[in-house]
Amino acid sequence: MSSMRQIAITERRQRAQRVTDKASGKDLNRPELEELIKFVRDGDTVLVHSMDRLARNLEDFRLIVRRLTAKKVRVEFVKEQLGFTGDDNAMANLLLNVMGAFAEFERFLIRERQREGIALAKKRGVYRGRTPSLDGARAAELRGKAAAGVPKAALARDFGISRETVCAYLRAEAGRNIW
Repeated sequence: MSSMRQIAITERRQRAQRVTDKASGKDLNRPELEELIKFVRDGDTVLVHSMDRLARNLEDFRLIVRRLTAKKVRVEFVKEQLGFTGDDNAMANLLLNVMGAFAEFERFLIRERQREGIALAKKRGVYRGRTPSLDGARAAELRGKAAAGVPKAALARDFGISRETVCAYLRAEAGRNIW
């Protein structure tokens, strides 16, 4: 990941706790973020490098900020030089929503450009997608063992692939090609 997400918590006792969230801000499935929310107390300040690092869609962004401010925690965004306490005025709420919407819009544009780039590369014959984990002979061996009743988890261990990849190879054989 090109940039680490860093969130610092500053307690009243001038002790600082640093939490580094390595998960993407694209969703709420982030254990470090949950630990941060459980850890903070009334009077703490959470410093976030940038709004788009906290969440990539407006709904999640607002939910995270509300969860923190409901605990009487101040949330400060360093890059944007904005802070929120939950007792903010209409202008602060407007800024929170507009900046969160920009983060969501930016993520949409990135994904759109990525799809366009892949489509152009495919037309030129440059993009072929991910290389298969198993060559044809190994895939046939995997299917044979699966047909013989070997459990999928054991196949995954034996072939050095994930269980989901085993299932994908078996689906591909059944005519439901996912690649």
